[in-house]
Amino acid sequence: MKVLLVGNPNVGKSAIFSQLTGVKVTTSNYPGTTVAFTRGFMTYQGRRVEIIDVPGTYHLEPENEAEKVAVDMIAKGDVLINVVDATNLERNLNLTLQLMEFGKPMVIALNLWDEAQHKGIEIDIEKLKEVLKIPVVATNGLTGEGLVQLSKECMKARAVYWPKLNSERRWAKIGEIVSQVQNLTHRRHTFMERIQDLSIHPILGLPLAAISLIVIFKFIISAGEILVSFMEKVFQLVYSPIILWLSDVLKANDLIHYLLIGEVTGGIIEYEEAMGMLTTGVFVAFGLVLPYIILFYLVLGFLEDLGYIPRVAIMFDRFLHNIGLHGYSIVPMLLACGCNVPGILAIRNLETRRERFITAIVTSITIPCMAQTALIIRAVGTRGEVYIGLVFTTLLTVWLLLGIILKKTVGGNTPTLLIEVPPYRLPSLKVQFKKLKMRLSLFLNEAIPYVLGGILFINFLNISGFIKILGDLSAPVIKGVFGLPEETVSTLIIGIVRKDAAVALLEPIGLNDYEMVRAVIILILYFPCVATFTVLLKELGIMDTVKAVGIMFLTTMIVGGLLNLLLGTVFNPAGMIIAEIITILFLIFLDSNTNKSLFEDEMV
Repeated sequence: MKVLLVGNPNVGKSAIFSQLTGVKVTTSNYPGTTVAFTRGFMTYQGRRVEIIDVPGTYHLEPENEAEKVAVDMIAKGDVLINVVDATNLERNLNLTLQLMEFGKPMVIALNLWDEAQHKGIEIDIEKLKEVLKIPVVATNGLTGEGLVQLSKECMKARAVYWPKLNSERRWAKIGEIVSQVQNLTHRRHTFMERIQDLSIHPILGLPLAAISLIVIFKFIISAGEILVSFMEKVFQLVYSPIILWLSDVLKANDLIHYLLIGEVTGGIIEYEEAMGMLTTGVFVAFGLVLPYIILFYLVLGFLEDLGYIPRVAIMFDRFLHNIGLHGYSIVPMLLACGCNVPGILAIRNLETRRERFITAIVTSITIPCMAQTALIIRAVGTRGEVYIGLVFTTLLTVWLLLGIILKKTVGGNTPTLLIEVPPYRLPSLKVQFKKLKMRLSLFLNEAIPYVLGGILFINFLNISGFIKILGDLSAPVIKGVFGLPEETVSTLIIGIVRKDAAVALLEPIGLNDYEMVRAVIILILYFPCVATFTVLLKELGIMDTVKAVGIMFLTTMIVGGLLNLLLGTVFNPAGMIIAEIITILFLIFLDSNTNKSLFEDEMV
């Protein structure tokens, strides 16, 4: 039996899906498309039932790929659960009546029932059942309220045929239904509702969103530093004795010792410098990277379920038009701040090839993952906060310049942002930890093998002398164009495997302040890690990925060369930051005025 959850976006389908299916779910693309859907199974009274979370849609007259997939999936389902937002009954019933035209067994889950009551919206469920002639169950996807009854109704649902109506007659019928079953009472705005209004205020919303994101990332970095300090102590107290014992066992075999343990001096292990797979590799993965990843995904999951992410998309919509994107492109970029892999995967939710291409390039080139960001702040911050500012204002300048160039050169169109803003909802702890577990599993499966394998790979290259050869070949670029010592070649190579590990390995080289800034920026820009590159290839295709790689190398050569030319000669770090901020403001002003009529049309 195949049960499909169908409804408008942001009505709580995923929460109901999560409650019904438990932990073991799979996400895959619909055949022949880039549209993803999620499936899982539940057992009800001994019967195994497949549950499918259909992509959200407002109607069944498909205008994009996701809506076409939704219509195709509905036609193949056995039972439909139409998830309806009880706080917005009239708009949701438009899809309900269209679904009933399929003549399939169907049940309505009147979701967000608690919020409807809080807002003074009274719905006569029995009357709604009578009018539509199908079961209606009040539900709360976060708490699981009503889902047992919903499952029961699914098992005994029967087909009800609804006559096909044109759009005008359908809306007239919806008006009749709503007038019979719904009653609105006056109530004052709650404190939470006032916060909701403030977060999408046309003037205050954007600075509030920017401040919120800065505070969030500062919290993650600060809390992450505390966790990393704790992990360092754990490694020294618990892990070091094991490694020192293993070092004694392997000391007779220099090659194995070098590959697995690395350098051990005087019975002390410097985990960031040892360069062994079981020392530096394990410590970078679990001691440096994992604490930041856990914190980031905890905060991201909270913001998603709270309902803040769609508000961020709305607030950044006009700003992102400067690089040819609309506000929803901020979602892949935010995800990429945790790990570039899910960030690039999220571009499939963007409607056009132009949006996907531009978002993928600016994300993979200029946005470091959370682990990399933390290690950048750790490596550069000890030299002064001005150098941290220089790194990130440079990345923002490159992001904007590159985006404007791509906007002018990449063909296609960027549609207007159409997004529903859900009310703020207190997240469920159960759902939060479920999300965290899923995301950590993805990170551990993707990252750990690459970190350990990368360290091992670099050690083999060192032993074989290949890094020395590569250093000699690349010397004109590394030393001449970028102004970096030859020792940075090995870190650039390991950056292809894992960039966070590469940042950690820059510290032992002994770079001066300007060299460290240049090295970090070049490491971010020049090429994505292997996992991200694989996903780029999957999402963009071969030709667009080749173009993206070409753009990465060209951008790195220009930016690296300019930084080498300017730092310490024309500008000091503070002067560079001021110059970059002026450049950013000028570009935004210039591009906004160039496209003034476009913005006015979109606002209308």
